Amino acid sequence: MTKRRKTYCTISLLAGILFLASALVIGFGTTKTYAAAENPDAGVQHIEGLSEPNTSPTVDARSDSTNGLSIIYGSDDVTVSTEIKTLLLLTILALAPSLLIMLTSYTRIIIVLHFIRTALGTQTAPPNQVLVGLALFLTFFIMWPTFTEVNETAIQPLDQGEITIEEAFEAAEIPIRRFMKGQVQESDVKLFADMDPTGAVYEDYDDVPMTVMIPAFIISELRYAFIMGFVIYIPFIVIDMVVASVLMSMGMMMLPPTTISLPFKILLFVLADGWSLVLGELVKTFL
Repeated sequence: MTKRRKTYCTISLLAGILFLASALVIGFGTTKTYAAAENPDAGVQHIEGLSEPNTSPTVDARSDSTNGLSIIYGSDDVTVSTEIKTLLLLTILALAPSLLIMLTSYTRIIIVLHFIRTALGTQTAPPNQVLVGLALFLTFFIMWPTFTEVNETAIQPLDQGEITIEEAFEAAEIPIRRFMKGQVQESDVKLFADMDPTGAVYEDYDDVPMTVMIPAFIISELRYAFIMGFVIYIPFIVIDMVVASVLMSMGMMMLPPTTISLPFKILLFVLADGWSLVLGELVKTFL
């Protein structure tokens, strides 16, 4: 290596070291400049060239649990915070299937619809999605006055901060209890009241707690649904018996009777306008 090349390499190395050192000095100087802003106890900072110090409040990001994000809901007079409302909404969404099944007319409707399909013998027609959708819309149709009263007496006053959460639950319980009272049987209420571990004696339906009223209501709904299912089954069983007797008399014992009876059952159901007849009577049992 020539002398000129050695000199060039030495100068380049020194220049690189100087550049790295200056970058480190600038970096440390910048960090020191902003250290006071990161320290919440640094006090008031004075900026050269200004007559008054900067007295604007400094927010410590490490102590801010919202990370600088805040949501304002309504006015300052609202007693229910946004976090509580979010928790209530998530709780209602999680319990919505159980509430819909246990506290409304959905149980009786869906069971009767499944009895219709089983009595017809159509296996998967109508499909489950259609039956569930029909049951949901019939439930909304029947329960709409109750839902409206719950919204007016409990949800809206709670949203406006006029009542507390406990008062909202008590207000929502009144229309639901009124609906269940019109459908539940006294024997079912007495059954669960006798099994009540507290041993309390209830003189009126209004005194019965929801822990007793709800299971009694479910048992009553199952009883009504199975009674209606039995009545629905009778004409279709008659058709199956007639078709089986005819096939036996003709010596066609190897032919399944359901293969022949299925078209006749569908024809009977269509001619009698079965969907309107069954669903109309089903809805009337709640009115």
